[in-house]
Amino acid sequence: MKDVMELLSKRHLNPDAPVLLGTVSGVASTKPRLITYFDEKVQAISIITTKSFQVEVNPGNREPVICETSVGNFGNSVGLRNPGMEQALYELRKLRKEHSFSSYLNVSLSANSVEDFITLVKAFDEVADLVELNFSCPHASVGYGASIGCDQNIAAEYVRLIKEATKECKAPLFVKLTPNVDDIGLIAKAVVDSGADGLVAINTVGPIVHKDPGSGLPILQNKLGGKGGSSGHHIYERALSAIREIRQACGDDVPLIGMGGVSSGSEAAALMASGADAVGIGSALGTVDQRTWPEYLAAVKREAEAILHGDGSVQEQSPSYIINHRQMAYEKHQVLKSEQYGKDTRIITLDGTLDCKAGQFAFLWIPTIGEKPFSVAHNDPLTFIVKNRGPFSAELCALQAGDDVYVRGLYGAQLNNEKTKKALLLGGGTGVAVLPSLADQLQGQGTEMSILVGTSESVEGKALLEEDLSSYGSFTCIADDGRPGRVLDLLDTIPLDEEQACYLVGPEVFMAIACRKLLARGIKEHNLYLSMERTTLCGVGMCGECACGDRLTCRWGTFMQYDYLAKEAPELIAYD
Repeated sequence: MKDVMELLSKRHLNPDAPVLLGTVSGVASTKPRLITYFDEKVQAISIITTKSFQVEVNPGNREPVICETSVGNFGNSVGLRNPGMEQALYELRKLRKEHSFSSYLNVSLSANSVEDFITLVKAFDEVADLVELNFSCPHASVGYGASIGCDQNIAAEYVRLIKEATKECKAPLFVKLTPNVDDIGLIAKAVVDSGADGLVAINTVGPIVHKDPGSGLPILQNKLGGKGGSSGHHIYERALSAIREIRQACGDDVPLIGMGGVSSGSEAAALMASGADAVGIGSALGTVDQRTWPEYLAAVKREAEAILHGDGSVQEQSPSYIINHRQMAYEKHQVLKSEQYGKDTRIITLDGTLDCKAGQFAFLWIPTIGEKPFSVAHNDPLTFIVKNRGPFSAELCALQAGDDVYVRGLYGAQLNNEKTKKALLLGGGTGVAVLPSLADQLQGQGTEMSILVGTSESVEGKALLEEDLSSYGSFTCIADDGRPGRVLDLLDTIPLDEEQACYLVGPEVFMAIACRKLLARGIKEHNLYLSMERTTLCGVGMCGECACGDRLTCRWGTFMQYDYLAKEAPELIAYD
């Protein structure tokens, strides 16, 4: 492990030192493959922070858990969603074994008792360069996060007891502080005096109720009445003042990682000048396309260094990467009709249109009920296919003509494919919703198409969207007849051209089996495109849940080529 204490020591006093940037807990670097992405491909990042891990698995709150009520200003109530200590430790041990880090790994931890914190610190010590005690989450359950950090006596006693019980641990212990107190400097001094090796500040501000500007309704859902922390531009000034207060109270010796609303080189430089030894970049990553994160963060670092070095002529480029519109805005639509298809599927048609391309998707939101991402089956009129699988989809399926539903998006990028003379389109289940926009794009490229659809049920002998899809080329529908994926049998016998492309949509195991069969028939790996419809909570790159390898589908689009997946995310195309 590396000596992070030496790295951070009094760095704020040395304007000639390189600026250290880091990720923050719960944003972007939330999964093992994204951690290695920052270490390998984002050279501007020096400290990579995990999400906050707990002893037990925590499913977090139901969606929506992230919102954007004005441009670049976010609310969040993820609820410390994490896989638990056992799984997280397994993943990080594996990461340490297989990957040699050039960055420092900051493992964030959350608990509601001293005993659990001690267990976590001891467990993660072997994989961490530093550990971060989350004393500051404003939307966690009672006893967690800010419940600890808002009381200087409780926070100090926690630190004293944890340090006393973990003397053999090598990773320095940093405490993440909440700004939601009268005197953050007082609490910072208390935890440092009790043995904290360093500090992190600030966590999100709040909690408050975040209301959608259009409907006036609360967006987030949790047991706190929809309250959530605030992040983004509107907390930057509070972060600046908090860093000054902490530095004034604690002196120059304690390492301090500052964060809160930083999105440009000048803002990072100001935080350093106020006393931060390193700067965390969090919500700003939700305002920048992941495909340009390396360049954006390099610009932030370069500009901050130039400003601190006294270069008054620096021209800031980092703001040019920022998306300057509200990406998570909801638009109200009215249900025109909701048609039952088979036993548990509804085709829901809304008023209005959406120019959705292959590889993109949108979210449907019912206020006070929830939201989920869906592929768009038709752009005009706007149509979605919803399978009744859980509480939220059941509510969607219960909508009637005249009811209101909200849509946000689009997210993801249009499929960027190599043109081929022929293409096979293979769809299973409600995944066929992707096929009309895909077929329309291929038709525009002059591609001859064969379309295969597998279905568990049909209505009047027709598959979902058959009338639309059959107009694009030869169309074949195979019913499962009690054996899911029966349509895949055709891949062993149908005519195939080795140079043609194949586009697959449906469950991951369905696509994995199809890939094996198509590769055996001579189809090239780069001509296999899979629609990876991963779970996502935000759509803007903050939560990291939609990662396929190191690519987020909410930015890159859902279609991934087989050769990329085989190299970067082989677990997504494996099956037993």
